[in-house]
Amino acid sequence: MVLKEPPHLATERLDLRLPVAADLAAITAIASHAETGRHLGRHTSSADHFVRFCRNAGSWLLYGYGAFTVRLRGSGEVVGNCGVFHSWRGLGEDFDDFPEAVWILRHDQVGRGLALEAMNAALAWFERQHGARRLVCMIDPDNAPSLRLAGKLSFRPLREAALPEGECVRLFERLP
Repeated sequence: MVLKEPPHLATERLDLRLPVAADLAAITAIASHAETGRHLGRHTSSADHFVRFCRNAGSWLLYGYGAFTVRLRGSGEVVGNCGVFHSWRGLGEDFDDFPEAVWILRHDQVGRGLALEAMNAALAWFERQHGARRLVCMIDPDNAPSLRLAGKLSFRPLREAALPEGECVRLFERLP
């Protein structure tokens, strides 16, 4: 699917735009911070971060949706990425090949309601463009803020699983 016009979403406090190559350093710094990275698995090398970044960008190209780079309105400062992308993680037929929701915010922005604000905008855009569909997400069982946010976004527990690298995650689904 080819995007005819790249979406730009604006909320009260945020701008959500498609990722561009210049965002890689900021997104890598966010995911590499110890407070944030402890919930993201074993992706610690520059190559791992590049592959993760390209997976998201490729989702936009192949499926017409992906995670947005999240910036603070007015400053342009990158504070995370949130949205819905497409991935195969080797977790089974009830998870793989479904649109997957993701929200990652810089450690100093957690607890301000920004992820909820960004995800509400991204999910509304996704449904307008792609229709109401089943979505999935995965969360580190120790990530209490993300577990709470999943509930606020109407995600319900699906099951627990182990990633191919061995980390335990909780899988969730959001039904249309």
